[in-house]
Amino acid sequence: MRVSLAKLFALGVLAGSSQASPVQPQHTPQVHPFTVNLSSRVPRMLEQIRSTQLLSQPVYIDTGNANGITLHDLKSFQKQWLTAFNWESEQKEINKFKHYTTLIEGLTIHFVHEKSNATDAIPLVLLHGWPGSFLEFIPIIEELTKQATTASGKKVSFDVIVPSLPGFAFSSAPPVNWTFPDSARLINTLVTQVLHYDTYALFGTDIGGGIGWELYDQYNTTVRAAHLAFLPFLPLNSAQLDAQNITLNSLEAFEESVTTEWSTTGEGYFLEHTTKSNTTKPNTIGLALQDNAVGQLAWIGEKFLNWSDPSAGSAPSILTHHEILRHVSLYYLTESFASSVVIYAQNPQGFSSAYRKARTDAPLLFSAFKYNVGFWPPALVAQTGNLVLYNNHNFGGHFPGLDNPPALLGDLREIGNYWK
Repeated sequence: MRVSLAKLFALGVLAGSSQASPVQPQHTPQVHPFTVNLSSRVPRMLEQIRSTQLLSQPVYIDTGNANGITLHDLKSFQKQWLTAFNWESEQKEINKFKHYTTLIEGLTIHFVHEKSNATDAIPLVLLHGWPGSFLEFIPIIEELTKQATTASGKKVSFDVIVPSLPGFAFSSAPPVNWTFPDSARLINTLVTQVLHYDTYALFGTDIGGGIGWELYDQYNTTVRAAHLAFLPFLPLNSAQLDAQNITLNSLEAFEESVTTEWSTTGEGYFLEHTTKSNTTKPNTIGLALQDNAVGQLAWIGEKFLNWSDPSAGSAPSILTHHEILRHVSLYYLTESFASSVVIYAQNPQGFSSAYRKARTDAPLLFSAFKYNVGFWPPALVAQTGNLVLYNNHNFGGHFPGLDNPPALLGDLREIGNYWK
């Protein structure tokens, strides 16, 4: 079933459509088991991929990936999608996890909930960003539920909750002007009122880092530990760091250069999604690619390629081209591309230049990865919360659950050292 333009407006997917008012639940929302079944939409996707004709030569001089995804890469992806990728197999693997939906504030929210056998397991919420999804954390969910030890030998395991953010995958598109604080409120309701956890920990990256920090700041009696890989504060350039007397080691200096390069040449998508000027409109890109499988591959695939470690796909990374196709397939088959990109327009001030400290004494942990597009040294992270642990990894990028799963897994387990 295709989503009509009228339905997109009715759902509030398109920026500028009618405003809806969030309603707090009057009773505990019901939880419904959910099975991923997108099989009926696969023929349409395959027909689109097969019928898309790509130029035999680029219309500009090939400069590698400096100008975006290359024609060679796009053709390679297209061939692999048709000959070596099977959504039925992917769907079967995805359904090995326990999926659920619930209704909060009039929105259907999809989430994965995997529980540990340990009676003292820590509830842990994992928050993705764009162009990510709950799939980012599939490689580490099962391991997180197992009892393990922290670096200091303390036993730790987790009950893992992975929501699909509003407008992503199987979660409803939110109303217009739905902000990071709105998503934070919804996630807190999910964990405390639907799943009945009194306290919990969280991890967030990309937009999930912004939502995670809002939870850490606003819900300080329920969020008792936060672990982030991305902050809702704009990174500082070298001159700004110097002005704060923050010195960098060689790895940090490299990471700062990656962020500077991204802010100079790599944030065009961000401006397009954010509606910051008369020339950038998220509805345009959203509608242009909503029913265009190869177009979504070009737009999303380029981000996975350019924001990850150059050795992506080599251990410990599992971010192969196959994994990228799985993510793009999920976006296309769930018809969530247009509703996902407007999250930036809904949060034009989502990433602030004014640093402030969260109103909590809960511990904050942070993981940095060499090729992430945003870099914050420990001194900056400490300005945003009660920083107790900062780990900087020489391998990985913007998608740590795929770029370097063992490192992220180890860092998350360190929450056990600070959990009370």
